[in-house]
Amino acid sequence: MGRYVARRLLQMIPVFVGATLLIFLMVNVMGDPIAGLCGERTCDPATAAQLRREFGLDKPLWQQYLTYMGNLFTGDFGTAFNGQPVTELMATAFPVTIRLTIVAIVFEIVIGVTLGVLTGLRRGRPVDTSVLVLTLVVISVPTFVTGLLLQLLLGVQWGWIKPSVSPAATFGELIVPGLVLASVSLAYVTRLTRTSIAENRRSDYVRTAVAKGLPRRRVVVRHLLRNSLIPVVTFIGTDIGALMGGAIVTERIFNIHGVGYQLYQGILRQNTQTVVGFVTILVLVFLVANLLVDLLYAVLDPRIRYA
Repeated sequence: MGRYVARRLLQMIPVFVGATLLIFLMVNVMGDPIAGLCGERTCDPATAAQLRREFGLDKPLWQQYLTYMGNLFTGDFGTAFNGQPVTELMATAFPVTIRLTIVAIVFEIVIGVTLGVLTGLRRGRPVDTSVLVLTLVVISVPTFVTGLLLQLLLGVQWGWIKPSVSPAATFGELIVPGLVLASVSLAYVTRLTRTSIAENRRSDYVRTAVAKGLPRRRVVVRHLLRNSLIPVVTFIGTDIGALMGGAIVTERIFNIHGVGYQLYQGILRQNTQTVVGFVTILVLVFLVANLLVDLLYAVLDPRIRYA
């Protein structure tokens, strides 16, 4: 196991370098960030030159990337155009988005897996058909439509929640935004669990467990569900980074100042340091989540061993 983890960590290095390089190049072709600072007016040439020297934008692109990577290993993610260090923006944004992601993941696991098990054990029955239709509707409706509808009904019309989340962004305030963020993924988890349960239900080890007279609950939980969760865990593991990076719409709707909000502001103002810094952390989240998912395979299925 230790050798496998070490090998995976070494494999992450070129992936991380390649991903950050691609992000750095894509962000730097968005336009001239100095021109964006001046708004609709044309920047004074002397001022523009001074700003480029200050932020290192007067150097070649490859040199900017090497400087950024060198500073990255010292914990320096650069400075935003408003003079605030990017690390300070991260310190305020990531805790909020992490809480939002936790709420979304809990919804996916509790509701998605539960509905998937129920429909997988009752394949072809009315409850199975109803859940399939419901998940198809959820997948078909864009997230911003779901968010605006819930905000209008629950927040404005009925007054059950606050239309916008406070700066504290407690777990209680993030329940509805978390449900909105998790809605599409929840539907996929439900359908994926249903399919996996229905397929493994006909496996030999399940029939053997039933023939041995084991209780139905133990057969479902210890044997059927445990092996059926492997594709579900894979999806949820890769979905963690997607939820954190894809929360822009949800955070804009509910006025949540998290990672999505900062990325939106960075793209809008062409603040390359902010965008590259935040996306770099999201790349690390993706890589670590994928490693943890691979290690969980051996926990779910004892037949899987890592050399």
